[in-house]
Amino acid sequence: MSQHTLAIIAGKGALPHRIAEACRTRGEPFFVLAFKGETDEAFLATVEYAFIRHGSVGETLALMRQKNVDRVVMAGRIERPRLRDLKPDAKGAQLLARLGKAVFAGDDKLLSTITGFFEEEGFSIVGAEELLEDGAAPAGVWGAHRPDRQAEEDIRLGMKVAKSIGALDVGQAVIVQHGYVLGVEAIEGTDRLIARCGELKQGDGGGVLVKVAKPGQDERVDLPAIGVETVKNMAAAGFSGIAVEAGHALVIDRDATIAEADARGIFLVGI
Repeated sequence: MSQHTLAIIAGKGALPHRIAEACRTRGEPFFVLAFKGETDEAFLATVEYAFIRHGSVGETLALMRQKNVDRVVMAGRIERPRLRDLKPDAKGAQLLARLGKAVFAGDDKLLSTITGFFEEEGFSIVGAEELLEDGAAPAGVWGAHRPDRQAEEDIRLGMKVAKSIGALDVGQAVIVQHGYVLGVEAIEGTDRLIARCGELKQGDGGGVLVKVAKPGQDERVDLPAIGVETVKNMAAAGFSGIAVEAGHALVIDRDATIAEADARGIFLVGI
């Protein structure tokens, strides 16, 4: 019998690439399920993959069984499709019926229903942090720069706000500057939150991005994540630092992320 395979459901960003690299290092077979216009084309040039549609659930399940997949990891941001564009097959219609109002709810409810569906079909769901060495965010300050007293106060406020919106299944991130909440993450994602809040910045200096896991969420999917691009975006917007929930967030390319933050004067801290 052939060796079992990990399926990487690959969205945007560097996380799918890093998981593939980790699999190669361990000699672990993997196969990528990609989305046109979303999964990075440069990444796809280096892996075995197949494009899937959001509504083609039956076709995707058949492909996974053909490739002897036994485990699935969801990696990278995937834009929600419009309902009128789904065109579901029979299995897709079955999943859509189960989703019900979750289609219009937050990501946590939607993803928990989807992961439950995969498990009932015989696949195990694994978290990205299980596949990456040093992927989980450590506690403490990571690089050369430290938050000052105002930043520490902003982090405390940001934690409270982020946990509150997370409990409502709204988002995972908030940006606080000098005691003012500039914005909270909704459906747009962290990169757009940073860009939007950059236009609302109050004078020079300060401003912290705080990312936390939603209370009670399934941490195998959709853990808050930061990486090199997050640091670049924060620096471009003129903010001073990033704080994430230690042990409940991913740091993609930790060494490179710390080096980028050190070079740009951005502090990184796990809380």
